[in-house]
Amino acid sequence: MNEAIAIIAARLGERLSLRRETIAVAESSAGGLVSAALLAVPGASRYFLGGAVVYTVAAREALLGISRDDVTGMRSASEPYAGLLAERIRLAHRATWGLAETGASGPTGNRYGDAAGHACLAVSGPVARVRTLETGLADRADNMCRFTLAALELLDEALAAAPPAA
Repeated sequence: MNEAIAIIAARLGERLSLRRETIAVAESSAGGLVSAALLAVPGASRYFLGGAVVYTVAAREALLGISRDDVTGMRSASEPYAGLLAERIRLAHRATWGLAETGASGPTGNRYGDAAGHACLAVSGPVARVRTLETGLADRADNMCRFTLAALELLDEALAAAPPAA
């Protein structure tokens, strides 16, 4: 695991534990790396409730109960879609926070016209955040790590902006 990812994941794990808050993760192009980073922290069972790699329409429907009607007019590698994933995973696990990532890791873009290195990230919870990342890179593994780091940084920002749960 990338050192920067390990450092921020450890910080997030400590903060979530101290705040007695929980998280659930829905990811796509990061392929499970966001969940793996959070789970690599000793004591993760105090804050990590679950995660899903939502890589296909079938996975989205089976794991999050998101139907085609729920996404009408919404494309999958977009901020609104990332926000929907974050909210649904949060609600499904009754977590304080939901974190989501969706995009095109490469080496080519996706069928929606996004270039490799495009990702949309979202946090749902006491504070909501969305962000689009464009790395400009075609390296799949590098993009997966960059998407993971960006998702964890977005969660870090949301935690910093939110008062601790009561």
